[in-house]
Amino acid sequence: MSLLGAAYLWVKAAHLIFVIFLMAGLFMLPRFFVYHQEVPVGSDEDRKWIDREAKLLRIILNPSLVIVWVLGLLLAYDIGAWTMGWFHLKLLLVVALSGYHGWLGGYAKKLARGERTLTDKKLRLLNEVPGIAAAVVVILVIVKPF
Repeated sequence: MSLLGAAYLWVKAAHLIFVIFLMAGLFMLPRFFVYHQEVPVGSDEDRKWIDREAKLLRIILNPSLVIVWVLGLLLAYDIGAWTMGWFHLKLLLVVALSGYHGWLGGYAKKLARGERTLTDKKLRLLNEVPGIAAAVVVILVIVKPF
């Protein structure tokens, strides 16, 4: 018996839409950090980057993350995903991306306090994390290799 019934495809579509929003934000924020770190602490440009980063988190990233989780758990329950091997790895990657999201929020707060603890190179490398995770998640969901 399906919980979602005829709404399943609508919920799946909404889940995917918000995953796209989330991933866009996860790609954008580290790039913002690279540019932010180039400006002097306390400058007018510094305040603008602090505002941009806060808005990206508040308006796009945080709501998208919550919606992705709620809809994703509904979908997982509906199809009985808890018994599927591929789902366990997908869930682990989603938990890791959620932690990455939280770390980005923490680094935004550090930048707002004037702390620049990472190099531009490290931030650029960290920007690859969501892309790699997304590629693996897509393969798991589409191919279901195990």
